[in-house]
Amino acid sequence: MRNLQTDILILGAGGAGLFAALHAQEANPALSITIAVKGLLGKCGCTRMVQGGYNVALGPGDSIERHFMDTIEGGAWLSDQDLAWTLVTGAVERVHELENELGCFFDRNPDGTLHQKAFAGQSFDRTVHKGDLTGIEIMNRLSEAVWARGIERLEEHRALAFIKDADGKAVAAVLLVDMRTGEYVLVQAKAVLLATGGGPTMYKFHTPSGDKSCDGLAMALSAGLPLRDMEMVQFHPTGLLAGPDTRMTGTVLEEGLRGAGGYLLDGGGERFMMRYDPRGERATRDVVSRAIDAEMRAGRTSPHGGVYLSMGHLGAENVRRQFKGMVERCADCGFDLAGGRVEVVPTAHYLMGGVEFAPDCTSALPGLFVAGEDAGGVHGANRLGGNGVANSTVFGAIAGDTMAAWIARSGDLRTPDNAAIEGAIAAAEWPFRDGGESDLEAIRDRLHAMMWDDAGIVRSATGLARAASTLDALAAELDRYALPRTGRDRAFNLTWHDWLNLQSLVATSRAIVCAATERANSRGANYRDDFTKPSYLAASTYPRVRMGDGAVPCQAVPVRFQRVRPGESLLRR
Repeated sequence: MRNLQTDILILGAGGAGLFAALHAQEANPALSITIAVKGLLGKCGCTRMVQGGYNVALGPGDSIERHFMDTIEGGAWLSDQDLAWTLVTGAVERVHELENELGCFFDRNPDGTLHQKAFAGQSFDRTVHKGDLTGIEIMNRLSEAVWARGIERLEEHRALAFIKDADGKAVAAVLLVDMRTGEYVLVQAKAVLLATGGGPTMYKFHTPSGDKSCDGLAMALSAGLPLRDMEMVQFHPTGLLAGPDTRMTGTVLEEGLRGAGGYLLDGGGERFMMRYDPRGERATRDVVSRAIDAEMRAGRTSPHGGVYLSMGHLGAENVRRQFKGMVERCADCGFDLAGGRVEVVPTAHYLMGGVEFAPDCTSALPGLFVAGEDAGGVHGANRLGGNGVANSTVFGAIAGDTMAAWIARSGDLRTPDNAAIEGAIAAAEWPFRDGGESDLEAIRDRLHAMMWDDAGIVRSATGLARAASTLDALAAELDRYALPRTGRDRAFNLTWHDWLNLQSLVATSRAIVCAATERANSRGANYRDDFTKPSYLAASTYPRVRMGDGAVPCQAVPVRFQRVRPGESLLRR
């Protein structure tokens, strides 16, 4: 095992992690900062995949209060309002930093102001963008800044476990594995940032890349940290449906297509959204996803079993100009987005839930900070499109500032608990023993199908009980698994990492199912067909999930309305 030391260890190299690194170094250039990432810095993660844009209140007639109310109402009054306020106020500063200090070239109006397009669920066109490739623009500039500053990188290093000190009162280190060699790496750090991103790839149709497997959330559960809102899994309504034999199926066709006036059509070519919501295709993602799901269940489907997205009525040249990346992506799969119809299906996209954290990014475990999709409470029951990358950059920057201040006050290296290190290594080594069995592909297929059918867009007590039972069975199968004798080379052992991925996905799926079972009402992304009412808003609770004694118990916690109560508004009517 290799041993390293650093002042700040950042797990994840998306928008949150890179912003944190830059801000921590700006606050104290003497700090040693190390970024550990499962892939290659700048080339992996979810921020790079952002197409739509970045929500920020800049335009005449818009305001941070209006952005706040859209966020709270879109989140069905479950958001932590201090976190939501931090998001909408911080977004203004961060977008100027992205432009003026990091060099992002966002699209502009003829008068030179930033162009802001329409996104569903918002009362104002406030989504700043770079065509439909906004995430690539942001990640390229952030990566360049990190490379230029000489911040240390551990690329292709997978985090396995938080290691606490001997008293179990603070995080002392993180155990990783170098995927290139299979060597274990223990990194002691004064402060650790969890920013690995969520990535709900436990569902049959999903948008994130296959390397995303909720590792950070699984590590947090194992460390005993409380998670909230885990039942709130966002399904993007329009994932590309190109058939079962391509990984392009499930990738997002961005919300701006519907915001620009695109239509959703059933298998017979009839527009259907107005039957479900007066906002039509511009309703929030949860509403549109359930409407598409209802059409699919009724059998009014396209050839591959989804529905159609139609843009041709807006003019083919106009669509090609506005959505160049989307048009090319669809053309690669044989679809004409600009002038024809594209098959789409709801696709698991984002976890609103995550580790409970404070507006300064501190967590319940001293020395551990959280930002980005690993953090819960910002979005409540539904994330507005465009609020995701804003969330990552706003709280990533705060985390960097907070960690630098924490180290100045009390940031000494702590001695890691040797027994915890040995236990974490033993857990990772489990599939290298002899005598195991099972089929990882079969486990993954069963997980995908079960989560889609029983814990997906529409849920019930019966389905969730079935899901919990299936997860127990899958966990037992993973425990019986052993690598083939001919496949035990540790260097880039993708089968080993598939097993680790499934361990994380099953653990996180258990948290999702537990929270969805606890929420016996329908709110935002959690729709129960046996409890269709949203419950009394003023008495709202959220499920807190915490692992203990091998189980994942849930506790209902009252939502605090710190700034505005249901039925009230910060806006003058």
